[in-house]
Amino acid sequence: MDLVPDKKNNPSIKRVIGIMSGKGGVGKSTVAVLLAQALVARGRSVGILDADITGPSLPRLLGVDSFRAESDGHRLFPIVNEEGIKVLSINLFNENEEDPVIWRGPLLGKAIEQFWGDTEWGQLDYLIIDFPPGTSDVALTAFQTIPFAGVVVVGTPQDYVSMIVKKSVNMATMMKAPVLGIVENMRSLVCPDCGKEIQLFDDGGAGSGKRLGLPLFASLPWRKEVAQARSLSWAALPEAVHKDADHIAHEVELAVASWIPPASAEPEQAGCTDEGCECGTQSCCESCADAPART
Repeated sequence: MDLVPDKKNNPSIKRVIGIMSGKGGVGKSTVAVLLAQALVARGRSVGILDADITGPSLPRLLGVDSFRAESDGHRLFPIVNEEGIKVLSINLFNENEEDPVIWRGPLLGKAIEQFWGDTEWGQLDYLIIDFPPGTSDVALTAFQTIPFAGVVVVGTPQDYVSMIVKKSVNMATMMKAPVLGIVENMRSLVCPDCGKEIQLFDDGGAGSGKRLGLPLFASLPWRKEVAQARSLSWAALPEAVHKDADHIAHEVELAVASWIPPASAEPEQAGCTDEGCECGTQSCCESCADAPART
């Protein structure tokens, strides 16, 4: 079985960036939203797909949970939030956002295929995909269906979390999706009273990037303004959050632009078998004329 079949390209979407962790509760959806907002602030056209079918949070984070997406029976139409981000999530089709989605794997995979292939995304510079935790059906369908320009992983600086996040890194690698870097979340907290940054984890300098062998795009502190916000309005976020988010966007754009696929092994070239050949190019002796041509 081929784990990486031909992907379904969408010519109107220039680049697809996946945000994954393998572990829940590390701030992955928050990072996905901040990245989307920072890219919009940089003048990019951006959409965001909530692939966490059974635990969707993007409608709330992007302030569109009171809206409902539409379909004409053939195509799906995303909601556009106040920042111009096109949003699609299963919760935008549920009457009550607290209704559970109790589906088996094949239905979850089909939803991802429809969100990707049957949605009127329009012209986008970036589509951000917020993965669910884990490496099962939804992640597998996404990797097998969507051509990713890159994946960013999110984790907290704990050894056991890094072990779980590494599973997602390994999965992306197996599925031939470029893993661009990591965003480390909640290593510290910013005191809401005095503004001092307090370290929460002391791992002797062995950060998540070192443990996972990935470039560290950013190390984000816990901030009350972000953690307790019902939705993340870019205009209402502190300048320090803007700066962190823009740094992540900068690193992502730079990594995508400079990504070089791993070199594939070149086929062994047939050389001249004549002991008198001095150059090995099959051109300096008559006996080489019958030698197999080089590829």
